[in-house]
Amino acid sequence: MSYISKIDLSTAPQEVRAAVDNHLAQGYQLTNEKLTLLHNVTAFHTLEESSYELDRELQRLIGKRAADFYEYAISLQNDCLVCSAYFSRLLIEYGRAIARDPKHVPEDLMRLMQQTFTEEQLVVITTMGVFMIANNYFNDILNVDPAPVQE
Repeated sequence: MSYISKIDLSTAPQEVRAAVDNHLAQGYQLTNEKLTLLHNVTAFHTLEESSYELDRELQRLIGKRAADFYEYAISLQNDCLVCSAYFSRLLIEYGRAIARDPKHVPEDLMRLMQQTFTEEQLVVITTMGVFMIANNYFNDILNVDPAPVQE
């Protein structure tokens, strides 16, 4: 159980609701971490806005994929359920399931995917998964040499 409660948006001060509205308008989602941080709007802005800005800079320098892997690795090593969930442990489980046996994706996993993503998002996520599987098969069948790692 969390030591700090999540802010209740229905009774939150106008300053908190304005911060939430602005955050959502930028395309971000609310998480339990953010609802906890919103007990203080300055803390929320400091951690959230700074981290998004620094993440964009990291992606510019090393690429989005490398930045995501780096951040996910740190979250996993720290055993941070909140952060590793942000990096979509659900998506990893779904990706592994469709690659392992696309005809038998567990129903409970599919229900969770449906609760988490819109139908449009599920279509795109699944289509990208199919493309990745096709790329993997292509590389394996033709024994393609792995690309050299760029530093």
